[in-house]
Amino acid sequence: MSDSNDQRVWLGFDLGGTKMLAQVYDQSFKLLGKCRKKTKLTSDVDGGMDRIASVITEALTDAGRTPADLAGIGIGCPGPVDMQRGLVYDPPNLAWKDVHVRKELEKRFPCKVSVLNDVDAGVYGEYRFGAAKGAHCVVGIFPGTGIGGGCVYRGQILAGARTSCMEIGHVQVAPRGPLCGCGRRGCLEAVASRLAVAANAAKCVFRGEAPKLKEIAGSDVANIRSSALAAAVAGGDVAIEKLIFEAARNIGISVASMIHLLSPDVIVLGGGLVESMPDMICKTVAEEADKRVMNAYHGSFKVVVAGLGDDAGALGAAGWAEQTLSQTAG
Repeated sequence: MSDSNDQRVWLGFDLGGTKMLAQVYDQSFKLLGKCRKKTKLTSDVDGGMDRIASVITEALTDAGRTPADLAGIGIGCPGPVDMQRGLVYDPPNLAWKDVHVRKELEKRFPCKVSVLNDVDAGVYGEYRFGAAKGAHCVVGIFPGTGIGGGCVYRGQILAGARTSCMEIGHVQVAPRGPLCGCGRRGCLEAVASRLAVAANAAKCVFRGEAPKLKEIAGSDVANIRSSALAAAVAGGDVAIEKLIFEAARNIGISVASMIHLLSPDVIVLGGGLVESMPDMICKTVAEEADKRVMNAYHGSFKVVVAGLGDDAGALGAAGWAEQTLSQTAG
């Protein structure tokens, strides 16, 4: 393989709580190869980094390339990230603490590595290649087991001096609301995540208020996935529809706050819950936000569904690596 710059490749890695995905792109960000595996990381950092490295190597093999062809690696990691140092502090769902991901990967591959938060990577992917392409300021909100957030402002990922930011899932929307996993009450995540909706939906099943959901998934929260909730709404479960509406309304309240703070022109909503009921959720979020903002902000933003699906994190990580490492790669 030639060493010329136009032959070198960028690799994006999305390290999720349950899955990890490595994708290889050429200089025009055409997908060349990929590898997806379950995460299965333990407190053994060396073993975990070796597993990540093996997924990267398999993706390169799938693309017909070798580590020598790498221009750079971008990796999106869950939890707070120090982007300058390439350090992941305390990721949820991973048995890690203060892991120097950049240093560990640069030991294993002959290229520079860029480390960022996984939601930031997804939002950057939507800004660079997807539903928010070319936006002046984009805020991304992704309801799932929790609620992740990110912001790209004038082409740069918004971050603090030491760590990633935009933890919109922990913005308080209900001061006396339910307890959140972070230990505080009334966070957006505690009232509007897919997990929160599923828990309330299970109560509806138990009370006999959601016959369609009972038929589809029963009352076990683990079985009440986004697709089951959408099917229950389509099947006439009014109680479930009200839960979805209330979750979207709370997201809209948070969006109004983000508009007052950052004046984003695009709000991107993603994740399985949004993808399963895009029209209902986007419409509710947009309407709720619009009625809560100052007059000057009416009509200044749009709410859209993420367009890249599962590719957003890996593609965004690769794109961010290209933006930040291209002058030093190779």
